[in-house]
Amino acid sequence: MIDPGRLNRRLTLQAPVERDDGQGGVVRDYATAAVLWAQVAPLPARDQLVADSDAARSRLRLTLRGGVALSRRHRFVDGANTYRIIGWRTRDNGALLEVDVEQQLG
Repeated sequence: MIDPGRLNRRLTLQAPVERDDGQGGVVRDYATAAVLWAQVAPLPARDQLVADSDAARSRLRLTLRGGVALSRRHRFVDGANTYRIIGWRTRDNGALLEVDVEQQLG
């Protein structure tokens, strides 16, 4: 079990919202789904390597309380930083959720 005081970063979970662009396509935007407290830490070095990657990207692990419904289409926002979800797993019998993310550049 994680000490609740370690969940010290307030993140916004955003869900995609698509609307018609008037030309047969869609425009994707994001809307706030939840505001969550998390612990943010870099991934271990062995998990940082990405094959065929031409740009360095920061990969992080977010630890938050369990019970959050996620998909890979969601994203996390922390101020000016946006994080794309790579994958997740539960820990401590579902009490915690560990989410691996990649910081989006630009």
